[in-house]
Amino acid sequence: MKITAIRAYQVDLPLHEGSYKWSGGNVVTVFDSTVVAVETDQGITGYGEVCPLGPAYLPAYAAGVRAGLKEIGPKLLGLDPRDLGVVNRRMDQALRGHPYVKSGVDVACWDILGKATGQPVVTLLGGRCGDDFLLYRAISQESPADMAKRVHQYRAEGYTKFQLKVGGDPAVDIERVRATSRELKPGDVLIADANTGWLMHQATRVVDAVRDIDVYIEQPCMTYEECRAIRERTQRPFILDEVIDSLSAVLRGYEDRAMDVINLKISKVGGLTRARQIRDLCVALGIAMTIEDTWGGDIVTAAVAHLAHSTPPEFLFSATDFNSYVTRSIAEGAPQREKGRAKASNQPGLGITPRFDVLGKPVLEIL
Repeated sequence: MKITAIRAYQVDLPLHEGSYKWSGGNVVTVFDSTVVAVETDQGITGYGEVCPLGPAYLPAYAAGVRAGLKEIGPKLLGLDPRDLGVVNRRMDQALRGHPYVKSGVDVACWDILGKATGQPVVTLLGGRCGDDFLLYRAISQESPADMAKRVHQYRAEGYTKFQLKVGGDPAVDIERVRATSRELKPGDVLIADANTGWLMHQATRVVDAVRDIDVYIEQPCMTYEECRAIRERTQRPFILDEVIDSLSAVLRGYEDRAMDVINLKISKVGGLTRARQIRDLCVALGIAMTIEDTWGGDIVTAAVAHLAHSTPPEFLFSATDFNSYVTRSIAEGAPQREKGRAKASNQPGLGITPRFDVLGKPVLEIL
């Protein structure tokens, strides 16, 4: 089997709630997503999707996905897409860094491998663990009262884990945590996610002020060193996200006891191949994970579901269903939330079929 063509499609994904806000005054109203199709000489096509959370969240941006594909795509023609290690090494040789550019190709190759062998990706990633898995819901940064109301709305949709977007004014963030915590029921989980938004003195104020609340603190500051210092000043369980981008980052955090949980974002590390490596390392080390991505629609949600559903439940802190946040469906067969839970498809590959009436014509073709 050989790769004969790579095509990219650009699609806008508007949000049901109009906008999504997080630290630093960042706001997105429409996500710019890229769907990658990898075609083969045996008539099997695999699909991946990459959707950065705007250009100001990580060193990634939507147009960069498509620009990077122009660089790596020609070097992949003629390779066997089932040889995932070979494909990833060739992408790294063609373009140093920029893992998010490579993620869509890697996921598409997993889709091909599943279709070629007649197996769902969840089986290839280690096997289905249980019937389904638990989801969390992110609560966009608003006033404390409005964010507290969202807890009721999302609980009615089945969620029991709530990730608050904080990282703004410390006094307001303290009240955001307090207001939402008052709305929790037994079994609910609350996470205060600053998305790197606090300076150390601000983070210190917040973690000290909420020390009596059952809340997880997530990525309070920009750097690993700053986060580790805040970790030493709080007894609250601690999550690292933006600084976890490689196996070495996980090992460093483990050796320093810098976190209790990590967020593993598929495109941030370059696709399912490396995400699986990090997932398996975390299982070996005893580190819990939220498995997700930077954003996306049906295809990203499918990839997340396969990795999450093949993760032992005791190590899966949570996952998410990005396709429920957006108004536009780009593929049939994607996981759908049911009572705050989801499951991976039983169909070969990712189990999705793109809606080309939505995707339109490719914006990039490498033949």
